[in-house]
Amino acid sequence: MEMESRSTEKRIDDLNARMSEGFQRVHREIDGLDKRMTEGFQRVDAKIDSLDKRTTEGFQRVDAKIDSLDKRTTEGFQRVDGDIRELRGDIKSIDARFDAMHRTMMRGFFAIGSITVTLFLALAGLQGL
Repeated sequence: MEMESRSTEKRIDDLNARMSEGFQRVHREIDGLDKRMTEGFQRVDAKIDSLDKRTTEGFQRVDAKIDSLDKRTTEGFQRVDGDIRELRGDIKSIDARFDAMHRTMMRGFFAIGSITVTLFLALAGLQGL
């Protein structure tokens, strides 16, 4: 039995050594995996930081373009408002001139009409003699 006991102990020791080696391999693989994961996350973090930087720069460019567009639009509306005010002034001026021409023409028509009536009456009076 003693031989059998030593044989069993040897097998248990061998099993124990193999298990120990197996666990050490697993630990090494886990440590390697942990290192690779850490490196992977660092790469992902760097890419996210780069993306964040590019996104921020992009938004800054878009904001600048929007500000420029807003400025140009405001200036355009101010020009249009000025043109409208000028046009209204021109229209008032044209209206005033038209009113003056209309009054002058009406006076002329009344004068011509009065002269025509007077001439017809004078001619009628001459024919009656």
